[in-house]
Amino acid sequence: MGKIKLDEIDHQILDMLIDNTRIPFTDIAKKLLISAGTVHVRVKKMEESGIIKGSSLMLDYKKLGYSFIAYVGVYLNNTSQTKFVLERINEIPYVTVAHITTGKFNIFCKIRARSTEHAKEVIFLLDDIDGVYRTETMISLEESINDKKRLMHSIFNDMN
Repeated sequence: MGKIKLDEIDHQILDMLIDNTRIPFTDIAKKLLISAGTVHVRVKKMEESGIIKGSSLMLDYKKLGYSFIAYVGVYLNNTSQTKFVLERINEIPYVTVAHITTGKFNIFCKIRARSTEHAKEVIFLLDDIDGVYRTETMISLEESINDKKRLMHSIFNDMN
């Protein structure tokens, strides 16, 4: 399938949806001076083409008591164990992201925890998985940048 062409209206619709996935199409339409039907058709087109993949809800983990973030690099005994280890990692709900990587680590994970004590428990769960040789942890002091819009705007500029 070829690259999908998006115009400025599509960009503006995506911009508003990134800010608030629950914004009504009628509100988008009013801001862009187009019909709600047009917004609906364009969003549906972007969903069908795979540009939009669902929508997500952002939680304030700090208010929920899970403000501790750590990144854990996982070293494997053997790369052939990657699939098995990922299946075990997927069973640990506090591991929110896992990437197969090149370089220093075989797998790189993001964990969310209630405290350093809780994070230690999660890290020990990772260490105990068969096939894990060792882990290396980095504690996040602050999430300073988490901005999907900057990347989206760069992608749009590259498309033109």
